[in-house]
Amino acid sequence: MKKALTLVLSLSVLFTAAACGGGTGTKTDGKTPAAGTDTKTPPAATKPAEPVKLRIAWWGGQARHDYTLKVIEQYQKANPNVQIEAEYASFDDYWKKLAPQAAANQLPDIIQMDISYLTQYGGRNQLVDLTPFTKNGVLNVADVSPSALSGGKVGDKLVAMNLGVNALQSTMDFEMLKKAGITPPEKNWTWDDLDALAAKAKAAGKIMGGYRHDVFFPYFLRTQGQKMYSADGTSLAYPDDKPFIDYFKRYQKWYDAGYLMSLDKEAQKKGTPEDDEMVMGNSISSTGWSNQFLGLANLAKRDLEMQPLPGPNQKQGLFLKPSMYWSITSSSKQQEEAAKFINFWINDIEANKIIKGERGVPVSSKVKEALKPLLTPNEVKVFDYVTWAEQNSSDMDPPNPIGSIEVEKLLKDTSEQILYKKISVEDAAAKFRKEANAILAKNKK
Repeated sequence: MKKALTLVLSLSVLFTAAACGGGTGTKTDGKTPAAGTDTKTPPAATKPAEPVKLRIAWWGGQARHDYTLKVIEQYQKANPNVQIEAEYASFDDYWKKLAPQAAANQLPDIIQMDISYLTQYGGRNQLVDLTPFTKNGVLNVADVSPSALSGGKVGDKLVAMNLGVNALQSTMDFEMLKKAGITPPEKNWTWDDLDALAAKAKAAGKIMGGYRHDVFFPYFLRTQGQKMYSADGTSLAYPDDKPFIDYFKRYQKWYDAGYLMSLDKEAQKKGTPEDDEMVMGNSISSTGWSNQFLGLANLAKRDLEMQPLPGPNQKQGLFLKPSMYWSITSSSKQQEEAAKFINFWINDIEANKIIKGERGVPVSSKVKEALKPLLTPNEVKVFDYVTWAEQNSSDMDPPNPIGSIEVEKLLKDTSEQILYKKISVEDAAAKFRKEANAILAKNKK
């Protein structure tokens, strides 16, 4: 893979008086009109809109880049005074680039936001409260449910606009399983079922998709009736280390048995659909969010299915999550214009015919209804799975507290130490708890 893909798009924009339309009203030279001259001023033509320049940044694979650029082009055609510069990269490289921009107070006007970073950026007043724009109608949320909106709040401020809802899932190649003599799992399967399936896949020369621990360990905790973080964000919430030990002992067993990709190979991955092992035909599954299914299935060019994560207590573990957000940064000097673009993204039917729910099933009920007849079979699978998840999930946990990014890095580092046999699972559990609580204790007032 190439290193971070960052491209600045500068589409040609016409700012001539003719393009903006019309003259500028009655000509005056400061002289007193002659007797009999009609001094009635003719109606003034519409004043040309002031030129506006916006920067917008997001992460994703090539398919997301391509259609987002099309939506930007569509918006610029409808708003010829607006010039948009686009900056995009893979997920990890995106955040690495954003951090120094935030420190220098030079963030783009609009940034794609993830729930893991929402409190970090929103809690430090780096994101604008969108509530005034929802009240004055610049950002129309009449067709968006309160629950969909609430996912973008930090405290009482709406700092991020939900772009769509997602649910955790495992994208699976059922035909690959059948060819290997493996019966595809039912929706109500368990971790023990996954153990057996992975062993059979390994015997057939296939691996299974790994799990991002910052996402899937909290899911596992939810199935145990526990949460990752305390309500005040000052400590871990699960009271003892048994869930940690159970989760990572199973994961270590998978790794030692060769069910998962090696850490060395995983370190070379960028996390884009193009280099996913399941797309390449080497893995029976790829775990992630429901919106990620489209990129995988469209690239794989074969029938794939969406499978919920294993249980027991699946319903308790699953939840509907804002897939990602658009946020306006406090450093932006064009905040209202930025809000207009977000409104276009959320509510414009033609724009959403291009987007088609790739960033999550649309939050606007009108848009969702308008898209249904236009969906491809893969898009229908996403919409149907999210509909199923709505009936088979529980309320989402609050946004992660400040410091959670450090905790997630600590969890990743700890997991690698476990898999490389540098530390026992039991010692890792105690070490992780101590160091994570030290990070989160900084939130105490």
